[in-house]
Amino acid sequence: MPLEFGLWRVDGKPVRVATRPMPLESRLEELIEAEPEILGRPLLLIGRQVQTDHGKVVDLLGMDAEGGLHVLELKRDRTPREVVAQLLDYGSWVQELTNEQVREIYATYARGRGSAEELDEAFALRFGGSIPEALNSTHALTVVASEIDAATERILTYLASGYGVPVNVLFFRYFEDEGRSYLARTWLIDDVEAAVVPTGTKRRAKQEPWNGTDWYVSFGDEPGGRSWEDARHYGFASAGGGDWFSRTIRSMPVGARVFTHIPKTGYVGVGTVSGEPRPFIDAVLTVDGESRHMPDLPLQGSYRPDSAAVPESDTSDRREWIVPVDWEQSVPREKAFWRTGLFANQNSACKLRARFTIEEVSRYFGIE
Repeated sequence: MPLEFGLWRVDGKPVRVATRPMPLESRLEELIEAEPEILGRPLLLIGRQVQTDHGKVVDLLGMDAEGGLHVLELKRDRTPREVVAQLLDYGSWVQELTNEQVREIYATYARGRGSAEELDEAFALRFGGSIPEALNSTHALTVVASEIDAATERILTYLASGYGVPVNVLFFRYFEDEGRSYLARTWLIDDVEAAVVPTGTKRRAKQEPWNGTDWYVSFGDEPGGRSWEDARHYGFASAGGGDWFSRTIRSMPVGARVFTHIPKTGYVGVGTVSGEPRPFIDAVLTVDGESRHMPDLPLQGSYRPDSAAVPESDTSDRREWIVPVDWEQSVPREKAFWRTGLFANQNSACKLRARFTIEEVSRYFGIE
C-alpha cells in the first residue's frame, strides 16, 4: 500500500484536518500544467492532450533533465483493466517517438499557448543547461489519481517490481480547513525511478539528424593561453593540453563548417576548415596570400605546452593542434552571440546537430 498520511493544524491543541473526496480530479491536469512542481520532480511539460498514432489521447507529456519522457495520465474513474491497458498502450507509443516527433509535439503545445518558444529554449530555462542530443532514451508512465482500487494497485506493483515496467501511481490527497483547500501527494512505489531504455527504436533516431557538414568548436580563449583575436586574424581554430582535448578537433575534415563558441561567452565565428590539423610548431597559415609558419607570427596568445607543469611519467600528447579555417563571419569576443537554449559542450569539437543553434547563429551572422 502507498504511504498514508494525515494533516494536523497545530496552532494550539492539534486538530486533524479533514480529508475530503477529491473534487478537483477533473482539474488536476490544469493544476499540474500551471505548476509542474506539484509532481515532486523537475519536469518540463511538452504536451497536453497529445494524440497518439493509435487513436488515443495522452493527458500530459513531460520531459526530465536527461531528455526522458514522462506520460501522465489521469485515472478519471476508469476500471482497473482500462487504466493498465491504456497506460501500457501509451508506453508502446511513446518509446517509438523520434527526436523530430518530440520536437513537433512541443511546437504544437507551444503554439496552443500562444508561444513561439523552441524546445531548446524552454529546456534551458527549466533545467539551466543545453538540451541533450538524444531525446526519449528513457520513458516513465504515471497514473495520477486521488485513489485506485486494490486490483489496479496489485497489477501496477507487479509490473513495476516484478518486470521492471516503468509504471507508478501518483496519489493526491485533498484537505479542507476553515475555508482553505490543500493538496498533498504520495507515490504508490517509493524510491523508484521508473525509466527504461526503449527496445523498439535505434538510438540514432532519438538524436536530431546531422547534415554531414556542421561542427561545433569550443575555443578556450584564456589569459596566458590561446587568443581568439589570433584565431580570428590569422584564420584557425585550436585545442590542446592533452589527448582528450585535441582528439576531437583533429577529426574535423577539410570542408567542414565550424560554429565557434567561447565557453561562458557565446558564438564568435562561423567558417570552413581549409587545411589538415598540425601541431603548433609545424602549422602553416595563409596570411595576406603568403604561407607563414605559425611560430613566426606575432601572436598575442601562447600555444606551447608548459613542459614544467607536466610530470615526467605523463606521455600524453599535450601539443596545441592548429586547424586552418577560412572565416565566413567572425566578431570580437565582446560581441559574441548567446541566447538561452543554444548548444554548448565541453568537447573541443563535435558534430553539430542542434538545428535551433545552427539557425539562430546563422541568422546572427547573416549566413544562409
